Amino acid sequence: MRIYSFNINSVNARLPLLLRFLETYSPDILCLQELKCTSAQFPFQEVEKAGYKALVNGQKSWNGVAVLSKNHDLELRSDTLEGDSSDTQSRYLELLTGQLILCCIYVPNGNPVDSDKYTYKLQWLQRLAARMEALITMERPVLVVGDYNIIPTEKDVYKPEKYLKNALFTEEVREKFQEILQQGWTDALTDSGEYTFWDYFRNAYGRDAGMRIDHILFNEQLKERVLSAGVLKEVRGWDRPSDHAPVWIELK
Repeated sequence: MRIYSFNINSVNARLPLLLRFLETYSPDILCLQELKCTSAQFPFQEVEKAGYKALVNGQKSWNGVAVLSKNHDLELRSDTLEGDSSDTQSRYLELLTGQLILCCIYVPNGNPVDSDKYTYKLQWLQRLAARMEALITMERPVLVVGDYNIIPTEKDVYKPEKYLKNALFTEEVREKFQEILQQGWTDALTDSGEYTFWDYFRNAYGRDAGMRIDHILFNEQLKERVLSAGVLKEVRGWDRPSDHAPVWIELK
């Protein structure tokens, strides 16, 4: 069973890319972030024609997450992250497929750091940490995948000195990521040495001037079932690509 995560950077603008990806890799489950469309605007018909059903939590213009499945049932558990009833941004999907709890997340970018966006990011991460702490105590297999918008360590970005004041790389944000890991989660890609994001400017992809901000975290109950994990860097080189590459994990 292969589960993929991909920040698509506008699902309708990159529908040909999505359909090519589904045909090429035939994922069992695909988690998408940054849909940039409402749930009603999601291309259900095209996705279903490709053989997939979808659960969608969309939002006009920005944000939005979805989970696509080929042959596995998807049961929605929650489309909101607990802790702030006033938060209307569509960034979270929690579902059940078989015995597996799967969370698809799109963490706020947070830039610039001297703005309300950064405060919102820190608050959102605090709520995520609380939810993940609750999930890890359930003693059942759990995956939390998506665009975390966090560069965990200096080895995860091509020039760390350039990002010291960036909301993806502040000490506070990196510490929060480590706090989450210390709950008992494993970062499936920590030793991959591969980036997952390259800017569109200055030939970043061609120079491999990237960063690792898309992550797959799994709990103790999945450790014996994880076969491999990785990054599909080549997808970033396709026509009209997202600025992210898909990441994946294979389970027994």
